[in-house]
Amino acid sequence: MNSPGTIRQAVILAAGFGNRLRPLTDTVPKAMVPVAGRPLLEHHVERLRRHGIDEIFINLHYRPDVIRGHFQDGARWGVRIDYQFEPEIRGTAGGVKGFESRLQDAFFVVYGDIFSLLDYSRMAAAFFGKDQAAGMELVGPTSHPHDSDLAEVDEAMRFLKIHPKPRATLPARYQAMRGIFILRRRVLAEIPAATYYEIDHQLLPRLLEKGERIYGHVSDDYARDLGTWERYREVEAYCARLGIGLGEA
Repeated sequence: MNSPGTIRQAVILAAGFGNRLRPLTDTVPKAMVPVAGRPLLEHHVERLRRHGIDEIFINLHYRPDVIRGHFQDGARWGVRIDYQFEPEIRGTAGGVKGFESRLQDAFFVVYGDIFSLLDYSRMAAAFFGKDQAAGMELVGPTSHPHDSDLAEVDEAMRFLKIHPKPRATLPARYQAMRGIFILRRRVLAEIPAATYYEIDHQLLPRLLEKGERIYGHVSDDYARDLGTWERYREVEAYCARLGIGLGEA
């Protein structure tokens, strides 16, 4: 079990193909593309470890041996890493479901194609500061709300409704959903086993229907997905400006 106010586990979702980043992903999974001179997934592992996460679970599908071969059991990074191979991709929630029996009461979920400088400790403190929170997601403003997944929120940043992209109209008060979560293990009971299932589009709406409390966490810390060449180049340029290189992320 988690000690009060601590999170020691994280699930990194790394099963994706990264078709839009070819030819970078011809030989490696999307989560292993090079960023600031080393694999993106390595940045994740090191940053999570810096914030007290010492047990990491990674789901695999496309070129799984690349990830296993690089990280092995995680000892080189001071963590323990376990893997789950998916013969067929099961989506973001389905990928987490595969680790259900090994997860503690609260844990992080991180999309593997995001480059993040998030203060995970601050997010954990915010989560445990919310009464009866079942989950929390990193959220923030967006310059393109019509093609972003949005969470309608109240004054306390509690989620009221999920508004998937695309859409013609916008809710009165909203935040863009940014793909880093804290979840309680009990919510995984809502995910069907061995089935394709998504966190933002299926699990969170289901939890809101049941009256569960899901909150947004607003942070100015840099977090950007690398799903396209344009965004990939943006992240590389950002790292160059900050002097992020080997061992610095």
